[in-house]
Amino acid sequence: MSTTHSQYDVIILGAGASGLLCAITAAQKGRHVLVLERANKVGKKILMSGGGRCNFTNQFVDPDNFISQNKHFSKAALKRYTQWDFIALVEGYNIDVEQRKHNQLFCHNSAKDILNMLLEECSQAGVEIKTHCEIEHINAFDIKGHSDKHQHHDDRQRYQVQFTNDKKNHKLNCQSLVVATGALSIPSLGGSGIGYDIAQQFGLKLTPRQAGLVPFMFSDDIKPVCERLSGLALEVTVSCNKQSFTENMLFTHRGLSGPVMLQISNYWQAGDTIDIDLLPGLDAAHWLIESKQQHPKNQLKTILAYQLAKP
Repeated sequence: MSTTHSQYDVIILGAGASGLLCAITAAQKGRHVLVLERANKVGKKILMSGGGRCNFTNQFVDPDNFISQNKHFSKAALKRYTQWDFIALVEGYNIDVEQRKHNQLFCHNSAKDILNMLLEECSQAGVEIKTHCEIEHINAFDIKGHSDKHQHHDDRQRYQVQFTNDKKNHKLNCQSLVVATGALSIPSLGGSGIGYDIAQQFGLKLTPRQAGLVPFMFSDDIKPVCERLSGLALEVTVSCNKQSFTENMLFTHRGLSGPVMLQISNYWQAGDTIDIDLLPGLDAAHWLIESKQQHPKNQLKTILAYQLAKP
């Protein structure tokens, strides 16, 4: 969509899931909204999420399940907009939904269904979207209604967004500015550090960053073992810093991945120990003795194969 105005009620930086839903909400309340996206297409991370099926929510979203230094933020946010509100929106578009383990909800067909739904909601609400936008600078107007002594404009406009698009420079003013640029992960999908730069510019407190929801990669001396086991998956219980998860673990050619490792990575710090129970809920000693009594001629590797995958 092309922009034809120089002033907006709301400008949102980032056309991901958060940015688009924020735009829909603001526009439905009568705000004139523009979304600026750095990438060539909107919602790229939506399309890759859930293995292309978009795990858009689950039925037990609760503030206590959020990792946050401020629990009150998630409580307030979820009180205003619950998982059931989004589920109702999805059902309104007759999107086929698949419920998986832990009550996770995925698209039955494709993540495109969720993205198309959000874009249709944007269109109906009158949201303008512009891609290929590289943010250069944000100006905050002072209380007198101008960013410097030479530039005057509407007193209601509080911010000026300077960006490039198609090799042209643009300046747009807005009353409210929303930074929904996401994190630094996956630059190929549009991720950048502009959000952190803007936060620093306005003196906002930044939480130290670290990788989260990521696999674990081993050093070179252990990699040969991983390579031999690569592709094998099994259910395990993983524990770290008083947190435990039971889910599938996947051996890769570089280390350990799978849902359980991605979850525990949020609680791991460099130097911490991770405990992995390869036989969760099973008394290994009792099971081995019983198996040997039942099958005395079987070798240990044969017995273990009943519970553990063969490389």
